[in-house]
Amino acid sequence: MIGVENGHECVVSAHPGSSGISGKKCGTIIVKAEELNNCRESVMMQFCGNKLDKKDFFGKSDPFLVFYRSNEDGTFTICHKTEVIKNTLNPVWQAFKIPVRALCNGDYDRTIKVEVYDWDRDGSHDFIGEFSTSYRELSRGQSQFNVYEVVNPKKKGKKKKYLNSGTVTLLSFLVDMEVTFLDYIKGGTQINFTVAIDFTASNGNPAQPTSLHYMSPYQLNAYAMALKAVGEIIQDYDSDKMFPALGFGAKLPPEGRVSHEFALNGNPQNPYCAGIEGVMEAYYQSLKSVQLYGPTNFSPVINHVARYAASVKDGSQYFVLLIITDGVISDMAQTKESIVNASCMPMSIIIVGVGPAEFDAMVELDGDEIRISSRGRFAERDIVQFVPFRDYIDRTGNHILSMARLAKDVLAEIPDQFLSYMRTRGFKPSPAPPPYTPPGQPLQTQI
Repeated sequence: MIGVENGHECVVSAHPGSSGISGKKCGTIIVKAEELNNCRESVMMQFCGNKLDKKDFFGKSDPFLVFYRSNEDGTFTICHKTEVIKNTLNPVWQAFKIPVRALCNGDYDRTIKVEVYDWDRDGSHDFIGEFSTSYRELSRGQSQFNVYEVVNPKKKGKKKKYLNSGTVTLLSFLVDMEVTFLDYIKGGTQINFTVAIDFTASNGNPAQPTSLHYMSPYQLNAYAMALKAVGEIIQDYDSDKMFPALGFGAKLPPEGRVSHEFALNGNPQNPYCAGIEGVMEAYYQSLKSVQLYGPTNFSPVINHVARYAASVKDGSQYFVLLIITDGVISDMAQTKESIVNASCMPMSIIIVGVGPAEFDAMVELDGDEIRISSRGRFAERDIVQFVPFRDYIDRTGNHILSMARLAKDVLAEIPDQFLSYMRTRGFKPSPAPPPYTPPGQPLQTQI
């Protein structure tokens, strides 16, 4: 049973016999919640210890720190543990970063309790002592105010001459504002969205209903559905709504040349289509004119977008390539090389797999389990997100629902990939422009 009081506390009771051992009371789980403060700061801190108590019989101590946030009801919750420094009474712990919300929920005067322990292999860590502070106190930085006596209350109660069990000193305190994907969009960063569609023969003859490219008058084929689902979400972030749309793996008229990087609208000098509807129209027109062929080479379209991404070095633009494919890939080595090269550019790749094929190669390119590498070089960051389209075909035929789920999962990694690029390059978002005031409207001023 879950009850919420004033939006703050939930009590979850395990009813006797509801699970576990029949007839036995399974106990009560109390879940306490607190409304999160809208605080986007993070803080980087580093501490050292001095003359901590010796706890180990054969050595000194293996000290670590445990930080607790105090809650509105006076209880404490662990919010950070440092690493263990072995065999020393004068440890220097590594700097760590923590959101201010996690440390004190944005309340600068709320108590932060810190306990010092000696690590033991069996988990029965020995308590050395504790001290209390606050975010406001810590924000003074390295000074005499931030040298803390570590006190063990039991020892203090027993020994009259007891002073402390050592000291812990704050070495550094650096505040950082956490920025979001939307901060960059509001500040004018452009997202450039490119589509690449697989026109290889393994998709089946477009004139046959069994083909993944079959143009039915009654419903969208798998390619069109994936394109529409993802494109309609991404196009909101692309300010000019003009999308380069490419195809690969087809023979082009009139001479039948095989191309792995052709413009769907038939204009290689200007492959841009107006909105997702324009891309859909160009896709349908291409199906009528090109001959599905092969092999399935990804690297040409990846390199095509990477050439543009490589020319932007100021963080003002970011490129997203959507590849829709039936999953049979012919140039795996070259594709890995292209992805590793592109991983240091402002670029992400979304691969949507359509059809019933095994997508082992796509999962490997995704790099979630093992970071992708080529000839001994690892990708600087994970820039590929793969989703199998068949997981989103709604059994009830409600394609709108399946498209919404697809779009959510497809775009799940883009903001983090985008932020990892911007952070490592030190690009901050530009300030958002002031809200638009229609002509003739007086500007409101604060008095």
